[in-house]
Amino acid sequence: MGAMEGILIVDKPAGWTSHDVCAFVRKQFKIKKVGHAGTLDPMATGVLVLLLGSATKQSQQLSASDKEYAGNFELGVKTDSHDRTGKILEQAPWEDITCEKILEGMEKFKGEILQEPPMVSALKHQGVRLYELARKGLSVPREKRPITIYRWDLLKKEGRSVEFSCRVSKGTYLRTLVHDLGEWLGCFAVLSALKRTASGPYVIENSVTVDALRTMTPEALQKRIVPAALPANHANLHAR
Repeated sequence: MGAMEGILIVDKPAGWTSHDVCAFVRKQFKIKKVGHAGTLDPMATGVLVLLLGSATKQSQQLSASDKEYAGNFELGVKTDSHDRTGKILEQAPWEDITCEKILEGMEKFKGEILQEPPMVSALKHQGVRLYELARKGLSVPREKRPITIYRWDLLKKEGRSVEFSCRVSKGTYLRTLVHDLGEWLGCFAVLSALKRTASGPYVIENSVTVDALRTMTPEALQKRIVPAALPANHANLHAR
């Protein structure tokens, strides 16, 4: 059997960091180089594109792909991390917020916009991770970054819980998008669940779970690995 090189699509479980998944695959199958093409927050699940062997050299190009997500957010709550794992900072009445108002807000954020990254993130300020500064109660200016929201659909609303799906450009913080929508609505909102369903052409239907990997033979894994050649549409998912 030849060296394991190429792309493995993993369905990341909640509670694992993207690094955890890379480390697991590296140890489980004794692969020297394992990287990924676009991190997921620990609370998020879904498509994590793992790069094996020489495919790690294509990390930057593959990370540029657009992403698709399905998720939920909760109205009436504001946290420091913009998701349900963070410290609650404020709460507000949400009962008067209708589906029509949420849809109006979602429209405001579609297209090319500027987004300020959250303090609870792995971005660096003068060599220090922002989340390390946030843990100390510090906040520093963050430069807004251009992103594109190609699609943001409201699927269902039950009480304060809202289910949605979206397609966005690389570098988009979904929890901050939800936070900003909550600010626009005037009632706050936090991301409560998130699943990445596609990263470029790599979709959840073709992923393998961590549990399946635990009992998978190297021969079976080899069959799940796809070539790392960049598809022509790797950054043009929105054109579908």
